Amino acid sequence: MAKKILIVDDSLTVRMYHKQILENAGYETDEAENGMEALEKAQLNKYDLFLVDINMPVLDGYSFVKRLRSGEGNLAPVIMVSTESDAKDIDISIKSGASLHLIKPVRPDDLLINVKILTAS
Repeated sequence: MAKKILIVDDSLTVRMYHKQILENAGYETDEAENGMEALEKAQLNKYDLFLVDINMPVLDGYSFVKRLRSGEGNLAPVIMVSTESDAKDIDISIKSGASLHLIKPVRPDDLLINVKILTAS
């Protein structure tokens, strides 16, 4: 059974880019345009991994992960994928509850190796 990944990003282009990489590698994907939509989906569905942008309207990535970790969704691993590349941003990602922070644009090989590691059973 394919692992299911929720891609959370306000950019349709970025969502499609990640979706193509993941689905070509055999993963099942779902999408959300912001953290609030992602939180609603996380409460209704089981995901094996969340791929999350930081800067989004309605509910940003940091806030989404904090709420997810506080029990408002399942506790699957989270990869933050953002243009935010300062050490402080990476630190905030990890302190929010993310498993990993990757810098956009992520090379397909880098994304897939990390997804594979974090979804290994």
